[in-house]
Amino acid sequence: MEHQMQPPAEVTKTGTTTVGLIAKDCVILASDQRATMGYLIANKTAKKIYKISDSIGATIAGSVADAQAIMELLKAEAKLFEIQRGRPMRVRALTRLLSNIMFSARGTYMLQCLVGGFDDEGPQVFYTDFIGSVLPDKYTSTGSGSPIALGVLEAEYKDDLAKKKAIELAVRAIAAAIERDAATGNSILVSVIDKDGYKEVDKDVITKIWKR
Repeated sequence: MEHQMQPPAEVTKTGTTTVGLIAKDCVILASDQRATMGYLIANKTAKKIYKISDSIGATIAGSVADAQAIMELLKAEAKLFEIQRGRPMRVRALTRLLSNIMFSARGTYMLQCLVGGFDDEGPQVFYTDFIGSVLPDKYTSTGSGSPIALGVLEAEYKDDLAKKKAIELAVRAIAAAIERDAATGNSILVSVIDKDGYKEVDKDVITKIWKR
């Protein structure tokens, strides 16, 4: 990914691919599971999709330490908001909180996120970067394999995709990145968020789609 500021040397060689897309009455988040340190595959089961609340999830691309710290902070803030207000935090509000954290640090945290969720505004997906930009979109991708994943999404995405078709598209987008991006690989994770809440897709279902 491109940076407007010069990042620390130890985080310049990071890579991943994450995808977020809006389907009919739900949001799909997907990622690979490879964590790299330069040319070294540091971990093959890295977690890159986080459940923030029962109605919001987020993907990560960038520094693992930064991501873990900020995801835990967002989870705590979302829970605190729910306790104090008696209702869940909206997707847009959680995204703005993340943006404020990133903007206040101004390049200290090397992290791109996709925030997806479902509330009274319906399904939503937002892209955020390491300086706090917020961009809503119907489908988007982050990480070193994102140009490849976006090619698949551009070619195949349609409005009002059924949940099953949207899951299949997200898996194909990540799978394409795995084929061509060395920093993306090992396995695929997918989560679905709709009016019934946050749910992880069974790994067997993902594998069947991937191996077709």
